Amino acid sequence: MNMIKINIPNPDITITQRKQIPKESEPEIKSVYGFIDFHLIPRDKGGIFLFFDKNDELLFVGKARKLRQRIKKHFEDTVSPIKNHRDQVHKIDICIVEDPMEREIYETYAINKLKSKYNVEKVFY
Repeated sequence: MNMIKINIPNPDITITQRKQIPKESEPEIKSVYGFIDFHLIPRDKGGIFLFFDKNDELLFVGKARKLRQRIKKHFEDTVSPIKNHRDQVHKIDICIVEDPMEREIYETYAINKLKSKYNVEKVFY
């Protein structure tokens, strides 16, 4: 019997929580739960994203047609599955995946293979 073999893509972008130490000539960037690098995430690209804590434990996996907007929404809205755990997120891995079917497969696979802590839908373990 052959098993389906799926390789979760390597992250195209990784942003981590960091304290900003602005140089005198630079304006301070508004931090969102310690993240100031949302500008590195493309506005117009789709893909999957993985939230990790400081011990590299996977907290949540999601997908989006527009990554930056969706990731930021997890830190702002009242219905996000991580709304009570936002302060635990230390690192975000972002994988650009334009095909909607591939996003769906990667998201479901990552949730289950890596045993994401706060995903409640698409969980089979």
